[in-house]
Amino acid sequence: MSQTDVSYGHLIPMRTSRKPRLSQGLYTVVGLAGGFILLVLIVFALFPEKIAPFDPSETVARPFLPPSGEHPLGTNDIGQDLFSELIWGARVSLLTGVLVGLVAVTIGSIVGLFAGYYDNIGSTFLMRVVDLTLALPFLPLVILIGAYLGPSFRNIIIILILVSWAAPARLIRSRVLETTSQPYVEAAIATGSSDNRTIVKHIWPAARIIALVQVVMVSAAAILAEASLSFLGLGDPSAKSWGTMLYFAQASGAFLGDAWKWWVVPTGIMISLTVLGLVLVGYALEQYMEPSLRRR
Repeated sequence: MSQTDVSYGHLIPMRTSRKPRLSQGLYTVVGLAGGFILLVLIVFALFPEKIAPFDPSETVARPFLPPSGEHPLGTNDIGQDLFSELIWGARVSLLTGVLVGLVAVTIGSIVGLFAGYYDNIGSTFLMRVVDLTLALPFLPLVILIGAYLGPSFRNIIIILILVSWAAPARLIRSRVLETTSQPYVEAAIATGSSDNRTIVKHIWPAARIIALVQVVMVSAAAILAEASLSFLGLGDPSAKSWGTMLYFAQASGAFLGDAWKWWVVPTGIMISLTVLGLVLVGYALEQYMEPSLRRR
C-alpha cells in the first residue's frame, strides 16, 4: 500500500464522521425564528415600563375606545390602555412558563434518574405515581385543583407543577434505562464506580438533552394552561397577564360588540406567538443535540 493510499484512508473516515454544521440544517432557520420571537417577548417582559405608553392599571381615556394613534389597541371597559396591558402581560405569562418549566422538569429529572437507575420498590412506586398522573385528564384536573385552592398566581404555579412533572420523568427514565445498558456504563459500574459518580458522570450527560428540551416544551404548555385558567376566573385578577385580559374581555361583554377585535384577537396572537417560539426553539434544540434525529 502506498503512502497516498494510507493518507486517503485516514481522511475519508474523518470526513464522513464529522457532524453536520449547525448552519446546514433546517433546524437552524427554525431555531433562529423561534429565538427571535422569544427575544422580542423577553424584552417586553423585562422592560414593559419603557415600551408601554401608559400604566396598565390607570384609567386614561373613555371606555371601549377603538384603536387610534394614541391608543393602538383602544381601551377596555374601564378606560385602560389595551396595548399597555398587552405589553405588561408578557411578564406574568412568561414568568409562569419559565417557573413551571424549570421546577417541573427538575422534579421529573430527579424521579426519572432514580426510577431508571435503581430497580427497587421505591422506583416501582414512583413510576406508578407517574402513570396515575398521566392517566388523569389534564384540563379537568387543573380546573378541579384550581377551584379547590382558589384564584391566585401562586396557586396556578403550584397546580401546573403538580400536573407537569410526570411526562418529563417518564422520558428521562427511558433515556436512563437505555444509557445504563451501554458497555461503558456497565464497565464503570464493574470497576467500582459509586452510584453518585456513575449517575453524574455517565447517566446525566445523556439525559440532560431531554431535560433541556422538556423545559422548553413544558413552559409552552404552562403558558397555554395559565391563559386557560385565568380565562376561567381561576387566576389572580390583579395580575396583568394575557389570560386575565381574556377573562375581563369575556366578563365585560367585549364579544357583544366590536371590542373583541382589538381586545381578544391581539391577546390570542401573543399567546400563540409565545407558544410557537418555544416549540420552534425546542425542536431546534432537539435536532441539534440529537444527531440521530437529523436528516441529510
